[in-house]
Amino acid sequence: QVQLVESGGGLVQAGGSLRLACAASGRTFNNYAVGWFRLTPGKEREFVAAIRRSGSISKYADSVKGRFTISRDIAKNTAYLQMNSLKPEDTAVYYCAADPALSIGTMTAANEYDYWGQGTQVTVSS
Repeated sequence: QVQLVESGGGLVQAGGSLRLACAASGRTFNNYAVGWFRLTPGKEREFVAAIRRSGSISKYADSVKGRFTISRDIAKNTAYLQMNSLKPEDTAVYYCAADPALSIGTMTAANEYDYWGQGTQVTVSS
């Protein structure tokens, strides 16, 4: 089992940047695929980005492609989501998730992930 803790959220003006971190403990994190999802009131949880165990393959939602970058630091047992050129519509609670058994085809599906963090709020003002 792995425990996940997100950090790095906050309030930023449109056009600004934030870097979210997802720190893992309990198991070797590099054996897990990691995904970032976000949730806004009245909407379903939305896929943002994901990276495979090896780190060689990543996927992004069309809405964030070119602005967000997912990465992982194996030595620190931490995954990151670098968010640039933020827009008000990026405002949400962001969650990281992990799972040891995801394929490329299932990395974008929230219900495929077994482990979740508590979430961190990102607010982008216009």
